Amino acid sequence: MTANAVIADPVFQQSPSALMEGEYMAIAYSGFREGQHPDRGEGANNPTPAQILEDLKILVKHNFNLIRMYDSGENTETTLALIKKHNLPIKVLLGMWLKAEISNHEGCPWLHEPIPQAELDLNKLANQAEVQRGIKLANQYKETVVAINVGNEALVEWNDHMVTLDAMIRYVREVKAMTSHPVSTADNYDWWRKHGAPLAKEVDFLGVHSYPVWENKPIESGLSYTVDNLLSVQQALPNKPIVVLEAGWATTATEFPEQANTQNQVRYYQDMMALAKQSNTTIFFFEAFDEPWKGDENNPNGAEKHWGLFYVDRKPKPVME
Repeated sequence: MTANAVIADPVFQQSPSALMEGEYMAIAYSGFREGQHPDRGEGANNPTPAQILEDLKILVKHNFNLIRMYDSGENTETTLALIKKHNLPIKVLLGMWLKAEISNHEGCPWLHEPIPQAELDLNKLANQAEVQRGIKLANQYKETVVAINVGNEALVEWNDHMVTLDAMIRYVREVKAMTSHPVSTADNYDWWRKHGAPLAKEVDFLGVHSYPVWENKPIESGLSYTVDNLLSVQQALPNKPIVVLEAGWATTATEFPEQANTQNQVRYYQDMMALAKQSNTTIFFFEAFDEPWKGDENNPNGAEKHWGLFYVDRKPKPVME
């Protein structure tokens, strides 16, 4: 399936009202550069305000006016403040990062030992504090924040930071009660279509992730597979708008070396752009900048580090040239 085929033969379609802020292509943004990282248990090493401002100006230059951020911590607060201070034409999907509240060591391939109960208990307190921070930021920056996402892949069976469905529903209800923003959570398309019905009743839209390349699909079927993913969610949960909160293509990856390159990223991005416009779907492409802190520190060519449309030094990849 080509981009033109999608436009000529729509198989996944939404009302224009499903679009977030009327935007087709948006971007996932996390500004951590070489040597920087979020809190790994000993504190975060955040980008400076000047670095964040540089990033935001790069994104505006390339017509990204809607960004997704993943937590409600210091780095996100600085970003919101800079957008307001400099009157930047950027709106934000605000995130609230949820830590593990149950130990998924039997389901997560890289979680080899049970998470101690004492740690899980502390995580519940941390999650409640994160939700309260997010509510405060959403209300403080009401003109910039346009929607709220509670948790990220916290329900799918293979994650290492799992919460229960009941807990997620409680968090969503709390956020909805204390803000005026649309609220959702972000998870894998397969989780939504199989298990998402109770949560779909609570959220304002379905935040869906789709990664054909992680599922060993070649670039030739990347678009059609994404369409199939979204259609399956729409058929299972037909009464809620869908926003694609992550879809991307890594440019380097030991996990799928034949498919990870800049040419394939260009094609997948163009395909997602065509799909977004044809189907009235906002697609947050993952992601703005490469992030060396992610994944296995002993594997510099691991996929997690190389999803950016820009290299970590902020030089554009071919897709942005």
